[in-house]
Amino acid sequence: MDKPHIAATSPIMLELESDKGYFYCTCGLSAKQPFCDGSHQGTDFTPLKFSVEEPGEHGLCRCKQTANPPYCDGSHLQLGSPEASGEGSTILQWYKVAEHGDLNEGETRPVTAGTTDIALTFVNGKYGAIDNHCPHQGGPLGEGSLDGDQCLHCPWHGWSFNAFTGEGPEGDAVPAYPVEVREDGIYVQVEENLVETTTVSDVMAQTLVNWGITHVFGMVGHSNLGLAEALRKLEAQGKVQFIGIRHEGAAAFACSGYAKATGRPAACLTIAGPGATNLLTGIWDAKVDRHPLLALTGQVETQVLGPGAFQEVDLASAFESATQWSRTVLHDSDHAELASLAMKTALVERGPSHLIFPDEVQVLAAPEGSKAGGPEGRLADAAIAPSESALIEAAALLSAHQRPAIVVGYGAESGMPQILALAEKINAPVMTTFKAKGYLADSHPLAAGVLGRSGTPVAARLMAESDMLLVFGASFSKHTGIDDHLPTIQVDLDRMTLGKFHPVTVPVWADIGLTAQVLQTNIEAEWEDRRPRLAGLRADWQAEKERRRNKDQGHGLASALVFHALSGLVPDNAIIAVDVGNNTYSFGRYFECSGQQKVLMSGYLGSIGFGYPAAMGAWAACPDRPIICISGDGGFGQYMAELTTAVKYNMNITHVLLNNSELGKISKEQRAGHWKVWQTSLHNPEFAEYATLCGAKGERVTAPGDIGPAFERALAHQGPALLELITDAELI
Repeated sequence: MDKPHIAATSPIMLELESDKGYFYCTCGLSAKQPFCDGSHQGTDFTPLKFSVEEPGEHGLCRCKQTANPPYCDGSHLQLGSPEASGEGSTILQWYKVAEHGDLNEGETRPVTAGTTDIALTFVNGKYGAIDNHCPHQGGPLGEGSLDGDQCLHCPWHGWSFNAFTGEGPEGDAVPAYPVEVREDGIYVQVEENLVETTTVSDVMAQTLVNWGITHVFGMVGHSNLGLAEALRKLEAQGKVQFIGIRHEGAAAFACSGYAKATGRPAACLTIAGPGATNLLTGIWDAKVDRHPLLALTGQVETQVLGPGAFQEVDLASAFESATQWSRTVLHDSDHAELASLAMKTALVERGPSHLIFPDEVQVLAAPEGSKAGGPEGRLADAAIAPSESALIEAAALLSAHQRPAIVVGYGAESGMPQILALAEKINAPVMTTFKAKGYLADSHPLAAGVLGRSGTPVAARLMAESDMLLVFGASFSKHTGIDDHLPTIQVDLDRMTLGKFHPVTVPVWADIGLTAQVLQTNIEAEWEDRRPRLAGLRADWQAEKERRRNKDQGHGLASALVFHALSGLVPDNAIIAVDVGNNTYSFGRYFECSGQQKVLMSGYLGSIGFGYPAAMGAWAACPDRPIICISGDGGFGQYMAELTTAVKYNMNITHVLLNNSELGKISKEQRAGHWKVWQTSLHNPEFAEYATLCGAKGERVTAPGDIGPAFERALAHQGPALLELITDAELI
């Protein structure tokens, strides 16, 4: 195989002369970019020959000293030139690792030369450089102590190594590296590979990207470093974005928010043990609300798995009930296939998948010929047509009743145009579950608002006055408040949801939009026009809302006032992530949706703390849309450190925080159960000031007339902004 030519006084000069082997090239067609496997042969692309003879020119090089590697501006010429080693598979490279005077006599410190971790010492006026990792358990020798005999002692277990030769106890040794003292500092020479080894992690990470993973939320740590390196390389190629969070629970909630905004999965990355277990609440949120998510967790080495190693948790068991699919990646696994199955399961089963990566497996060389997988040929169209018998029964039931009502649940989003056309034909009011809030504009002539505990009296009255129900994509949970005594047609793509809690008259297993369209086309009857009754009930509700927003007990703003103001200011195309608490119930009752906004919430799990991390996920998924977060002080307090994450990545999130210094929903429940109100008060900082300290925009509002102008300023701010509204816990 032809080898790249290495000049003794210049960076690597590479020219593609063969279609075998790997060389630096700019074709962008190889699976191992920027290494080229000759894939561009036969295309219009002409490979380029790069060399750098003077600093300032740009070529391709392994020096890694520029701001845009692998492109080189000659900066490394100041460090010393690479030299050929062996048959050309590696190079010897000098790196400056310290300034004169950095080390005192008898001192040691860890330094880095390229990617090599080194223990640098200064003993008897001489510098020594040996590998920084003790062969016993990897102890950091550069943090150890020196004695007069030139021995460097491991800080973990006291093993001793010669600071210049690396010789250790009983024949154990660590590599030693050449050192040069030059005019501008101390240099160490290390050997570096010309061609990087493709690892198991590389193959699996590329497979995940091929399936559509574009964002990873998480925290890099000691038991996921091999996988993190694979993700780092993909990020350098622009294929994925990593968002480093402050708490792993926020990573899972961000992935859930991402999926709820798009229907697509994002990934969360953690270490073994506590990092992994911190994910579980957010993963459960995605599971019960039926959204795809991918969890990637490190694990202790398989050699010590079982007896109880440091940070060992039986992750397979811990995640079994929280995920649709969970597997451990082993040495001899079909690695690309495991990654493909994780993604397919998440998408098809609409839930979380989990991959466990033991530490040593992450860095294994992938078997020769390994290729990344992808979704081609592995996903089918999910549009299922209703059966003829179900359509006949549904049409007969609809034709036999005069006052049908339509209930739209969370699963009906994609079918809304067809559902509204059907509603127009049969003159039926359309009420939504809380999770489906925003699916149609509250100004629509047939919109009856939210049904259930977070809903409006309009929906409740119309439900009571209806003689049958047509339910699309709803599960009949207790919070929904759907009457289970009325004749009911239930349509859902999930067969388990049909008649889940009680029998329904006509269960229809089919695509929701397709079913609504077929019904609208094929039924003919006379139905009572309920628009006048609906308009009257809505007028009464508007009058009641006005009365509520004008109440003032001197303890803060009324929720009805807050959401009345926001209804006219939140952009029509916004994504609104809401938390859990009284702020959420008030949002359901009072906020008027445009029909184009998308509302994200922790539905069946109802987890406090969901709001802000979910907004982060929505921002990652849809950075060009306005992202609004609505939360209470209790919810935000759980993940308030993530405001620094939003600042770091300049997330354009407008956060409306209703601060009543209380867990108001719990106080209300205690009163309703005839309990004493106990332990629901909160000691809060001034959140607006906290936001400012984090580097975001913060503003506090106490007067009704200031809500609108302050919100407009927060919305106009390019970056994270927090609007703290002081509210009355009783005026909900």
